[in-house]
Amino acid sequence: MAAVIGWDIGGAHVKAARADDGRLTAVVQIACAPHESVASLEQALRAARAALGEAERHHVTMTAELSDAFESRSRGVVTVAAIAAREIGVPDILFYAGERGFISRDEIGANVDAVASANWRASAEFVARHCAEALFIDIGSTTTDLAPICAGRVAARGASDAERLAYGELAYAGFSRGAPQAYAARAPIAGRWTPLVNEAFASMADVRRVLGDLPEGETDAELSPTADGRPKTVAASRARLARMAGRDAAELRDAQWRAFAQYLARAQLRAIEDQIALLESREAIACDAPIVGAGVGRKLAARLAKAGGRIFIDFADLIAAPPALADKAANCAPASALALLEVR
Repeated sequence: MAAVIGWDIGGAHVKAARADDGRLTAVVQIACAPHESVASLEQALRAARAALGEAERHHVTMTAELSDAFESRSRGVVTVAAIAAREIGVPDILFYAGERGFISRDEIGANVDAVASANWRASAEFVARHCAEALFIDIGSTTTDLAPICAGRVAARGASDAERLAYGELAYAGFSRGAPQAYAARAPIAGRWTPLVNEAFASMADVRRVLGDLPEGETDAELSPTADGRPKTVAASRARLARMAGRDAAELRDAQWRAFAQYLARAQLRAIEDQIALLESREAIACDAPIVGAGVGRKLAARLAKAGGRIFIDFADLIAAPPALADKAANCAPASALALLEVR
């Protein structure tokens, strides 16, 4: 079997996974910011390419077309595909087009809607080949994808982002990026219900760090800069969260700020639970179907499974790779899936 590299080109990260003879051998994740400069996307692709080496085949999916660097999503797809083809620099490069499978770069123009943000389906297709019935939940740094698997097939109703948002199959509820006040307009602080300041003072990474779900310092789960440019420490995260309540961190005890962070984390989890309830209401998933969790926030998916009385399966356990690498590969599920999925 040939060496295959799967690429997931996003608006915040480039993720890539290499498989040799059907077994993952390397995974990389590199931060990028195409909304600031398309050059950062080019640099991230170049760095990932150098880290993973030569391969006979390259399979590409993307969400970077959503970046406001592009005047439209369709223009974004065409541009990102051109950048990927140039930076990867091999003739045998295929783009993932969801239900339509893999297409060549020459076919991109006629299939932009199918290529746009189809990365979730690559992961779901991989899960469907291992689990006949399941609810696949990928909690990434920015979004949560929910895909029902029925009779060994992806049973999602939505294909585009707009459809998936409407059907409860996509939620902008990520593990580390995004605004905490997106999930709660007010919170209990020091014994009072306090309206939250709707400014970009903090991110969900600050919530995770205060709760101990995210280590201090730079990690693969949180490569983005902090809201104020200050360090990625628990103390600095408390200060950022305090600003959301119009306070300084020194005004309350650490335990009180932890309770505030816990409230925000639960509010976000409830938002994902609501999406699951919507899927259950249309009988999209069997009542005893397990939850298969992927992404940097898949521990949250495990909590959702426990709360719903469902079995939890870690995406890492479905991957042929050494344990440490499988864990990293599960954080980059679409790229890993594309490296392992056979072209049909």
